[in-house]
Amino acid sequence: MLKTLKLIETSEIVKSYEIQDFKESKDFYFLKLKIILIDDSILYVREYISQAEYLYSYHWQDQGLNLRIRWDNAPHHKELRTFPHHKHSPDLEESIEMNLEEILKIIQDKLRDAY
Repeated sequence: MLKTLKLIETSEIVKSYEIQDFKESKDFYFLKLKIILIDDSILYVREYISQAEYLYSYHWQDQGLNLRIRWDNAPHHKELRTFPHHKHSPDLEESIEMNLEEILKIIQDKLRDAY
């Protein structure tokens, strides 16, 4: 969790963030965040990490609540080469981005291209 928070706190595209939920034990942690980005879009982060599992969802939407991209590894879409990793942008696509660091880099590049 500390690595995730450090990424957010040092990112040049993060305006603010809110920890919406956090649970941990010696075997796992669950983190749910709402991140406001510099263009006032929102990135919702859900991560569950244990020794046996890594589950994630990164949902990026604009101010009007329209989906920009959602990355996740819910175990459906078995037809994709990158199963279970995929993204909705809004069309279903294969995804090689699997962690917050990669997601923030992609969003940063997209914001840079837009301005």
